[in-house]
Amino acid sequence: MDFFGLLTMIGGLALFLYGMRTMGDALARMAGGRLEQVLERMTNNPVKAVLLGAGVTAVIQSSSATTVMVVGFVNSGIMKLSQAVGVIMGANIGTTVTSWILSLSGIESGNFFVKLLKPSSFSPVLALVGVILVMFVKNTKKNDVGTILIGFAVLMFGMETMSGAVRPLANVPEFTALFTAFENPVLGMVVGAVLTAVIQSSSASVGILQAMCATGSVTVGAALPVIMGQNIGTCVTALLSGVGANRNARRASLVHLYFNLIGTFVFMTAFYTLNHFVQFAFLSDTANGAVIAVIHSVFNIVATVVLLPASRLMEKLAYFTIPQSGDETLETPGKALDERFLEKPAFAVAQCKNAVCDMAQLILKAMNLCVFVQEKYDENAVQTIMEIEQEVDAREDALLSYLTKLSTKPLSEQDSKTINRFSRCITDFERISDYTKGIAFAQRKLHKGMEKGHSKEKFSRNATAEAKLIYAAALEIVECTVSGFIHGDKEMAFCIDPLADVICQLKKDIRKNHNKRLEKGKCSVELGMALTDMVTSLERIAKHCSNIAEEQMASETDQHALHQYARDVKERNELYKELLEGYTRKYSLEKA
Repeated sequence: MDFFGLLTMIGGLALFLYGMRTMGDALARMAGGRLEQVLERMTNNPVKAVLLGAGVTAVIQSSSATTVMVVGFVNSGIMKLSQAVGVIMGANIGTTVTSWILSLSGIESGNFFVKLLKPSSFSPVLALVGVILVMFVKNTKKNDVGTILIGFAVLMFGMETMSGAVRPLANVPEFTALFTAFENPVLGMVVGAVLTAVIQSSSASVGILQAMCATGSVTVGAALPVIMGQNIGTCVTALLSGVGANRNARRASLVHLYFNLIGTFVFMTAFYTLNHFVQFAFLSDTANGAVIAVIHSVFNIVATVVLLPASRLMEKLAYFTIPQSGDETLETPGKALDERFLEKPAFAVAQCKNAVCDMAQLILKAMNLCVFVQEKYDENAVQTIMEIEQEVDAREDALLSYLTKLSTKPLSEQDSKTINRFSRCITDFERISDYTKGIAFAQRKLHKGMEKGHSKEKFSRNATAEAKLIYAAALEIVECTVSGFIHGDKEMAFCIDPLADVICQLKKDIRKNHNKRLEKGKCSVELGMALTDMVTSLERIAKHCSNIAEEQMASETDQHALHQYARDVKERNELYKELLEGYTRKYSLEKA
């Protein structure tokens, strides 16, 4: 190989790695948060976890990405270590799909239809289609499809370029001698591990090995230990992702290492022991892309079948390496806000949604407690509301900081709109929490005043009934807001604006009635101020619920047009008017 041939090989390698990265990232964007949701919820069974790990990795074309995701889940407390073991094993199987795709480049036939299966035949067409989708179609999902097609075409072009560049090496005795040396199991494994550790992708290193097979100098005996080493080298990415994580997350990264180390040791020991007695003739045969894919798949499948029953043992081994400490229970990571997810923005967006939903659930709990305290004062309930407000404040800070970091990553247009919407909704949720705290504080102040005899009278029967009515309406609007946000239910979100208008009118009517009672001496100034503060807080809660609902209903509308959108709905929509009438009847002061 001359100097220019070397440059061609380097260029082919660069295109190969870039194409693989581009295709993987686009696949991850298309999957959005659906894959991580599946991983999160459906890993209670070891066999199911293996299948899911394999499936997810096959889709995103990266066992490293899957493993890093799993480490992030464990670090966030979303997934237990026992659940992670099966997923990690499955990821090793899923990554073999790439080698089978790459093996298609070795197809040789004079038959027209068989030649069509060769990537060099159809990848130019895919590249053209991809370019058209990216440049001329204004649809995010179709753009992602186009990027996948372009990435695949670039990947295969790089593979073909590498294969063509290394073919002349078949006539170089030194190169042949080099691969003969790899037949030494230890040396071959070291080379495979180092190569994979450097480029941090077992799929890419296997692809490079498949390209080298074009020289005809790579025997099965030389390829086998290199592939084994590649499986060990891919653990580097997971180990790096565990740096700075909690103990359980570091254990998850170690499980990945132990699985590959133990699997490789058992496989190599059994194989070469058997070879010592049987003398496998195929070891001297020339390897090709398909043979590499077979070895890669067989090893990972066999290792998983053998070691899956011993998953508890690997879990214990991880605990032995990183023992439990007394303060381990104090490790409280920000749930679902692990920075490892930032490398796959689509997954990070989904995790943000989970975190905001958790925040919304806390607010609903606080609102229920407010209703409870209004009916019967309870100091423990008031204290819980105060604690929830502090927790919501902390979560708001964490979420906004995380979303800021996420906004700097390459996002699809839809994901960019989603995180902007989350930012605005988080602020509204936090303000609702502030008002629940204010209501609880007012209830405590009123109760303490009564205890000290500063206010011997209670709310009048009419005032109590009015307060109960507006509290019920406020609880319903918070329930609808939280449920609509969590489930993405726009129909439920549509019910919020008319209810908010009813609560606003209720506040005005209650204040008017209070002034009448005050004039007649049926209510004290102190009680009136307490009642006014509470109904005002409830009305503002309703306003923030309305903001969240408008964000949801007009998710495709820019922020400047959002409130105009809401006004147009009120003016033109008959359903809105129907709902308004219904809520007006339901929360009529006549029923108070």
